[in-house]
Amino acid sequence: MHHGDVVVIGGGYAGVRLARRLDGAARVTLVDRKEMFFHRIASLRAGVRPEWTATPFIPYDRLLRNGRLAVGKAVRVDTAERQVVLGTGERLPYDVVVIATGADYPEPARFTGSTTEEASKAFGEHQRSISLADHVLVVGGGPSGVELSAEIRLARPDARVTLAHSGPALLHSTIGARAGNKARTWLEDHNVEVRLDAFMSPGNEFGSYRDAHGNVMTADLSFWATGTTPNTLWLRLAGHGDWLNPDGHVRVDRTLRVAGHPDVFAVGDVNDATELKITPAALAQADLAAWNIRAYLNNPGKHRKGPRLYRPIHRTPFIVPFGPAAGVTVLPVPGGETAVLGGRTTTLAKAKTLMTPYMRRQLGYS
Repeated sequence: MHHGDVVVIGGGYAGVRLARRLDGAARVTLVDRKEMFFHRIASLRAGVRPEWTATPFIPYDRLLRNGRLAVGKAVRVDTAERQVVLGTGERLPYDVVVIATGADYPEPARFTGSTTEEASKAFGEHQRSISLADHVLVVGGGPSGVELSAEIRLARPDARVTLAHSGPALLHSTIGARAGNKARTWLEDHNVEVRLDAFMSPGNEFGSYRDAHGNVMTADLSFWATGTTPNTLWLRLAGHGDWLNPDGHVRVDRTLRVAGHPDVFAVGDVNDATELKITPAALAQADLAAWNIRAYLNNPGKHRKGPRLYRPIHRTPFIVPFGPAAGVTVLPVPGGETAVLGGRTTTLAKAKTLMTPYMRRQLGYS
């Protein structure tokens, strides 16, 4: 029944999905430095609304029936001995290892500290500063910046809220202009000042910010929603810098393996398989990698069944909520153009619950 040891490093969206898929087909060990899953999609609202503080934390204790959780930090993948080395010195033998360490997001979407208490305290501090601010500046007009500006506006109807974006249009070029226009219209209708082509940096005075044209703005609170950093420094420090591309993402082939290592996979935000880092892509990669891992474990010498290949153009709807009652759904279509759907039902389902019931079910909680 159990055809080998699979060590999954990182318990984010991709790691959890993959560990669950393989639980029973292999001896799975999920390594994470936290004792609970951090539902990051709910974290922007948790940073703004006190009643959401505890929502992003879902314990791992019901995820695996057969496998186990090892709480700790992976510091090395020893490919010669086929072992994952933890910070404690513990060594976990593997037949297959999966790198699923994700990416780090800026505040308030980040998990601060190592316990629920520490992270909740950080969310509480953000909530307090937002509740007291006269002017909040959000820098970065990608999905996170748009969503955060909307949450802040709805929580603080009386405050001044500015969204400054370095590009010519909101949202991401890969998402398409129509969605960016919808976001801008909603924000401006709700009295958020949207500044485009405004590359911001901290000014000379505390609480002051300047754009590339030299305009200075003051704000008592700022959030920088300007992209993510893949969590791969540990791989570089362990001597696996050759596995990474110049951005620090793990380079994978179409089977989601690290080149030259049939037993090393990388899934989710940590790899270079997709330009647009969205949860549905991470889940699709986890499913595909689980299939390829099962085939490899059952038949390590020869692939009688050829491995499945990942195609980044998954027609995955991508939803940007504007608070709990509005948002935009985008469907990337082959050829690079995107369709913006009214899709009120899907949009509102995500905007309202931020996929929390879905993720609780994934972790064995109803």
